[in-house]
Amino acid sequence: MIPGTSITGQFDFATGSDSVHSADLMFRFLLFLLWLPFASPPATADDVLWNRLKSGGHVVLIRHASTVPGLGDPPGFKLGDCATQRNLSAAGREEARRLGAAFRAAAVPVNDVLSSRWCRCIDTARLAFGKVTPLPALDSFFDDRSTQERQTAAIHSIISGFRGTGNIVMVTHQVNITALTGKVPAQGEALVVRADAGGEVELVGRLTPPRGPS
Repeated sequence: MIPGTSITGQFDFATGSDSVHSADLMFRFLLFLLWLPFASPPATADDVLWNRLKSGGHVVLIRHASTVPGLGDPPGFKLGDCATQRNLSAAGREEARRLGAAFRAAAVPVNDVLSSRWCRCIDTARLAFGKVTPLPALDSFFDDRSTQERQTAAIHSIISGFRGTGNIVMVTHQVNITALTGKVPAQGEALVVRADAGGEVELVGRLTPPRGPS
């Protein structure tokens, strides 16, 4: 034993060293806790998709926003008379407004807004984007499947030929989107597509419908 030392003295020295180390770890942990509220959350799939839309060159297929309860349109409905059709509910109209606000907040460039001639689609497009051009190829073929192939081919042709710097928005119906992509969208949901190298329609991603508070 070295003169002037003791076992107790050596033990106290080791404990003091461990205490300094523990205090340093505790300090780092406290700094981590303070940092957490300011840390940026990880990017969501929607965030990534919004960023891709900002670069342009895509087509956004939107199923009309939520409607009043019911399946299809009443018998004998007329395209030029919204009172004879199944229309957007109050919640659906608000969904359409929120969708448009989301596009503007993300600074997504929109070249054209095309729509089925059904009132629920026209209203969705107008409430979201403030403009709309009716396109018969986007009309529902729910009650008449004889036009499905022709209408789907027409939309496919628009998508495969689009090379714009902005984006095209198409507001249509579930049956039309399913025929083109094989996917079944919810009311108000948007499917982002583009043409691949071979001219086929490629699904880039899906944007969650903008629901309101529960």
